[in-house]
Amino acid sequence: MIKKFLILVLIFVSFSSKLSYALVEIDITRGNLDPLPIAVSPLFVQKNNLKNPEFKEIGERISEVIEGNFKRSGLFNPLFKESFVQEPEIAHLKPRFEDWKLIKAQALVTGKIELENEKLRVEFRLWDVVAAKEILALAFTTVPNNWRRVAHIISDKVYQRLTGEKGYFDTRIIYVSEAGPKNARIKKLAIMDQDGSNNKYLTLGNELVLTPRFSPTNQLVTYLSYFKNLPRVYLLDIETGIQEVVGDFPGMTFAPRFSPDGKKIIMSFAEGGNSDIYTMNLETRVVERITDHPSIDTSPSYSPDGKHITFNSDRSGLQQIYIMRSDGSNVKRVTFGKGLYGTPVWSPRGDLIAFTKVHKGRFYIGVMRTDGSGERLLTENFYQEAPSWSPNGRVLIFYRETKSDAKGEGFSAKLWSIDLTGYNEMPIKTPTDASDPAWSSLLTK
Repeated sequence: MIKKFLILVLIFVSFSSKLSYALVEIDITRGNLDPLPIAVSPLFVQKNNLKNPEFKEIGERISEVIEGNFKRSGLFNPLFKESFVQEPEIAHLKPRFEDWKLIKAQALVTGKIELENEKLRVEFRLWDVVAAKEILALAFTTVPNNWRRVAHIISDKVYQRLTGEKGYFDTRIIYVSEAGPKNARIKKLAIMDQDGSNNKYLTLGNELVLTPRFSPTNQLVTYLSYFKNLPRVYLLDIETGIQEVVGDFPGMTFAPRFSPDGKKIIMSFAEGGNSDIYTMNLETRVVERITDHPSIDTSPSYSPDGKHITFNSDRSGLQQIYIMRSDGSNVKRVTFGKGLYGTPVWSPRGDLIAFTKVHKGRFYIGVMRTDGSGERLLTENFYQEAPSWSPNGRVLIFYRETKSDAKGEGFSAKLWSIDLTGYNEMPIKTPTDASDPAWSSLLTK
């Protein structure tokens, strides 16, 4: 499906042991106040394709999408195209590095596009301006309608070459679209590219939907919906549109989430005044109880290796975060700070846990080490929660609500992102109000 859309053709790749003076140094303990100056040249169009104005526009749009990705990352500063001296065709073949040094560029992205047998072919090169050499070159062939994905994939390749980390641009975000008055919200499942483009609705809004979560291994989504006021856990195949009920469970059901291998879902069942954590094998549909405690255990999340689970519980009297082995043994409390802790989510890297904290009426999104040490609060607001990690573990997406007035007006719910430094915080545009976001894995592995 997705993989079949895109054919990757490697022209050549050249690696230097170090990108001189241009390698982006990432320090998660402080803001990146000096992003790397990078020039993204417009992609030039082969002469035989110039008669097609629509095709020429695709080249311009690809460079714009790449620029937007770099800008939002907070690690790069795309330079204004008005300052470029070289024409795109000349720059792609052999840049005059002194011209690019003149405008303070340290890295340069060039490219060209052409139409071959009704297929779009996109070439790009990454240049180290300071060292005056090419450091990466790739080509992609796909259908013309796939140009936006090509732009995201190029962004990922450049990001990885310059930072040493995998990118996160060729991804999707699923969320709950909200519309209508606060006391009568219509909620639909919606999905979009990570930059807010290609927004699509997956449900009609005739049933309440909550907490959508991506499978880490494929384009499956699990979510909670209410059918005739009864909670049901669903599986939805994004590619085919096929939807199935995982099961009807006793009492209330909360926060279904996949295991790292995609073979199980983990969730909470509430019954008799308390809730416990359960897993379900998606092949056999066998349900296993993981916790058994007279308290409220909920919001479970697996470690990337599947060996541990983090969750929040009030078993200490106040809502705090715990970890345990995947079989429910060796339960340990890891948060002891002031306030209430909830919605823990294990980083894809395995080194951090993101969480929501409530203290003195304010809501915080924070991260900590898996033993509870090194707590850092990244952002504070009136109301915000539900952090979800980018697949490279560097950025968090969450939603934030505004306070309504006495008449119930002024309320809104919006998606936001923030990186681990806590410095690069920005809104994510959606057609409607939005909540409960979740990030997919990379579409191109």
